[in-house]
Amino acid sequence: MAILPTMRDVAPRILIADDQEDVRGALSFICSAEGYATVTVDSPGRVLALVRAESFDLLLMDMNFDARETTGAGGLELLPQVAQLDPGLSIVVMTAYGSVRLAVEAMHRGARDFLEKPWENERLLSILRTQMQLRRALRRHAQLEAENQGLRRAVAAEPDLVATSPTMRRVESMIRQVAPSDANVLITGENGTGKGVAARRIHQLSARGPTAFVSVNMGGLPDTLFESEMFGHVKGAFTDARADRVGRFELADQGTLFLDEIANLTPVQQAKMLRVLETGEFERLGSSKTL
Repeated sequence: MAILPTMRDVAPRILIADDQEDVRGALSFICSAEGYATVTVDSPGRVLALVRAESFDLLLMDMNFDARETTGAGGLELLPQVAQLDPGLSIVVMTAYGSVRLAVEAMHRGARDFLEKPWENERLLSILRTQMQLRRALRRHAQLEAENQGLRRAVAAEPDLVATSPTMRRVESMIRQVAPSDANVLITGENGTGKGVAARRIHQLSARGPTAFVSVNMGGLPDTLFESEMFGHVKGAFTDARADRVGRFELADQGTLFLDEIANLTPVQQAKMLRVLETGEFERLGSSKTL
């Protein structure tokens, strides 16, 4: 029998880049004590080679790779190169010659946070925890997007509902009664009984049939991504919101929105859903414009 590690068993990997050996050693010790796996390098060339060849969760990099350099130019040049190789990599920059101007420029070039030397251990660890949480959230977001695209392809290829038994004929009759209306419909049943099939059938038989059918697995949405996923967001609404995003409600405009596993909504999510289900109105995250 083979025992394979799961994602939870694998320690997050941090690449530490600094030209000073004692700094690399200290950072590696602190990160390892927190359960992170670390790899250390001393030059921009080694950073690019490792990012190109391996997978890391976070890059903790100095902005000056030469003792004579104090402007951060080397780090600023390296940042976009790393971001291009791995757009999802969290990058935290650090320097002994910190300034607001340098921090802002680093953020513009792909960094997600900034740490001044000498650092405070609690500040360092707080940044690492925050970035790891963000990394997991972004990965989950990408997974949800991929799942939804696959579902849309499956729906497009799926035939109409076939009902031959007396019980399913009654279900089909009920579907035909509710489909012409614009009322919200609650579909109940045990797992595997075809609630999703019934939802798609209602959509097909409604006046909305030619328009969008958008399905969301409500049980798979973490609180941190819920508003952005359902209502969308505007550029700058939160870290990494670099462009406007259309949410599921807006995607389903004039069509049908299927809230799969709605019973799994957390209390926090239920409160956010209540208004839009009652009024049909919502705002994108970071916007005051009602849609």
